[in-house]
Amino acid sequence: MASMETLAGAARLQQEIKKSRFLAQAAPLDAVDAALAFVAQVADPAATHNCWAYRFGQHYRFSDDGEPGGTAGRPILQAIDGQGLDRVIVVVTRWFGGTKLGAGGLVRAYGGCAAECLRLAARLPIVDRATIEVSCDFPNLPTLHARLPEFSAEKLDEGFDADGARLRLALPRDRVVAFTGWLRDLTRGRAVVDVQDDATTPS
Repeated sequence: MASMETLAGAARLQQEIKKSRFLAQAAPLDAVDAALAFVAQVADPAATHNCWAYRFGQHYRFSDDGEPGGTAGRPILQAIDGQGLDRVIVVVTRWFGGTKLGAGGLVRAYGGCAAECLRLAARLPIVDRATIEVSCDFPNLPTLHARLPEFSAEKLDEGFDADGARLRLALPRDRVVAFTGWLRDLTRGRAVVDVQDDATTPS
């Protein structure tokens, strides 16, 4: 599976094409619901069109916002996919300058403006992460905490009972086997590790 990337932060690019002004604004997404919120935030009600597309894993949507069907939203989505990006929303706003571009011209304008905006933007790799639960006795807990950074592990939750601590951790999927082996060595096989689910997140 090819390595995917997302944006490190918001990005924007402006172009003028046959007297029409195009402004591409892009941002990373941490949830599908954030896409339409970003559209509402950056769309200009005074502009001729605010066209957009987003990709979040298998979820995607796009809008031509009044442009001829297939000439705006889909080219923006193709720009996202063509750049190998995921978890990204792009809004391309157009202020009409009086010269019609035709269907082909619109596809090139919207897709090209989105692609150039994304090409110039800073990126982050998306790391396939696993969520695990660990049961550990008290004497080994300080060592466990101290070694978490070595496995790029993030503590999500922690609780205690009479037998020790229960931690919920997120770490890169390809580090789970090494972490589990190390923890079992540390606790002489007494620690329990339960892999709960996977989540793909920016590193």
